[in-house]
Amino acid sequence: MIRTGLAAVSAALLAMNRQLEVREVLQTIVHSARDLLDAEYAALGVPDDRGGFARFVVAGVSDEQWKAIGPLPRRHGVLAAMLDDAAPQRLADVRHDPRFEGWPAAHPELSDFLGMPVADGDEVLGALFLANKRASGPGGGCGFTQEDEDLLRLLAEHAAIALTNARLYERARELTIAEERGRIAHELHDAVAQKLFSLRLTAQAATALVDRDPPRAKEELRQITGLAAEAADELRAAVVELRPAGLEDDGLVATLRTQAQVLDRAHAATVVFAADGVRALPADQEGALYRVAQEALHNALRHSGASRVAVSLRRDGRGVVLRVADDGRGFDPTAVRRAGRHLGLVSMRDRAASVGGRLIVRSGPGEGTEITMEVPGG
Repeated sequence: MIRTGLAAVSAALLAMNRQLEVREVLQTIVHSARDLLDAEYAALGVPDDRGGFARFVVAGVSDEQWKAIGPLPRRHGVLAAMLDDAAPQRLADVRHDPRFEGWPAAHPELSDFLGMPVADGDEVLGALFLANKRASGPGGGCGFTQEDEDLLRLLAEHAAIALTNARLYERARELTIAEERGRIAHELHDAVAQKLFSLRLTAQAATALVDRDPPRAKEELRQITGLAAEAADELRAAVVELRPAGLEDDGLVATLRTQAQVLDRAHAATVVFAADGVRALPADQEGALYRVAQEALHNALRHSGASRVAVSLRRDGRGVVLRVADDGRGFDPTAVRRAGRHLGLVSMRDRAASVGGRLIVRSGPGEGTEITMEVPGG
């Protein structure tokens, strides 16, 4: 068998489990299977609940060919048999199988066929198949052997694990995004909505005073100007937080640098960022560090009255240290806890602990605030 040595199989399995996005996992599975079993074509379909496929990934077909083929296939014929019966299919010529129902005009001609369900327990997650074995043996039978079938079964078992993990990752990320948006919505209600309510009351007061007490009406109008500016700042900051972080594409350092630049433009306070010796970190650590930095920046810019906020990320021994320091009014951490106000400290500590790190808070009335998060590695 071509390229089915232990190293090649091991590399394929590692590649599957290295990906986190479902689409990337599917593509890795298909290309690995096609490469290892020396097939001309490979595909993996993930069924939906309407008789079709939610996703269908192919290898060996160009983008132009794929567009010409048209819509995703329906669940019928041999594909349906794999999904419904959860059984492998090895055929000398799929076109001669009684279940074959044809394909679109632009579809490539398939002959020998090897298909394998991808299952997690009793749940069939998808159908993985190969067609047109390149190095077919003599005799005119199916080019795919029992050894090929056994190898594809092994790949399908690991593909099920990788696909399940990717789905869990995407679900967790969706929940995190929902939680962040909920938090921002709550802050918008508490901050912007209150300022808009104050604007309305102040405008009503100015209207009542404009004829009988012009100086007081003028003062009320000045307050309206200030309240409107504060509301605009709150909205700009909320819009910045609603934009998804580019951690996966740009990495933590570049994302924090961009965040600092945007906040520096959006707020009166100066926001600066510096990084030293930090390499790429595991995705969960980068996500936790970014969210802690975001929360600390939120507190500094909205509550501390700071004129300058400094964010730094550096390697320290075998770990990485994030520090967000401001020159604002500061607070007494013990008094904040007694009053039941946490300024997001509980959330930040939980995020640090979730990746094996710790959070240190240093502050005092009139002394500014310094939030430090330490994580291992890096």
